[in-house]
Amino acid sequence: MTFQKGIELYKAGEFESALEVFNQLISNSEKTPELHLYRGRILSRLGKTSEAILDFDLIVELDPYNTNYISDRAVVLHLLNRNDEALAEFDRAANLDPKNPYRYSSRAYFKDRIGDLNGSIEDYDKAIALDPEDAVSFNNKGLVEEKLGYKERSKKSFEKADDLVGYKPQDQKEDQPKPPLEKVEPIVNDEEDLEKELTFGHFLQTIKGLVTDPKTRKEFKEFIKNLFGRNKL
Repeated sequence: MTFQKGIELYKAGEFESALEVFNQLISNSEKTPELHLYRGRILSRLGKTSEAILDFDLIVELDPYNTNYISDRAVVLHLLNRNDEALAEFDRAANLDPKNPYRYSSRAYFKDRIGDLNGSIEDYDKAIALDPEDAVSFNNKGLVEEKLGYKERSKKSFEKADDLVGYKPQDQKEDQPKPPLEKVEPIVNDEEDLEKELTFGHFLQTIKGLVTDPKTRKEFKEFIKNLFGRNKL
């Protein structure tokens, strides 16, 4: 059993088999954060969040200033309905990594989930200020603005997201309402391809790699073009 084999099983969605690999690796090693990180993610994918949080507690204890670990732990805390603790962790990640737009967009998504819509918009604005090409934040901000009844503001946000991903409505008449991006599920990004890490329960429906990372932006834009096309055309 090797770490690489466990990762391959995990990425293939064979979570029970991957869990066996990581359980064995952990039993034969010292406290290694990366092993517990992936086991925690696997347990979360299996819906075993009460077990998963123990791994995230450990890795944050071992590496208390790692903002990726903190953010992952915040998500699991939210899934356990420990929202005050989750918010404290999202805040801590943002305070430790204030130049990273993802810290604000992820906290914005969380605030939307718990009903703090104005706080969510404020965080999306912070994310956009740091990365004006973040189509995800514009799209999700539009969704929140729509919930608050800000129709014109949400329209502008959706149009900006469209522009950033190169989507152009075809044969759209002026008096015909534009197919809205609000039909698209909210999107959350993270550095570790969270599409496969946190698409469990009802927390994350659609996820891709961190759009603010230049290495993944091109891949994300291709994904989101296809996503919008399926929902709009």
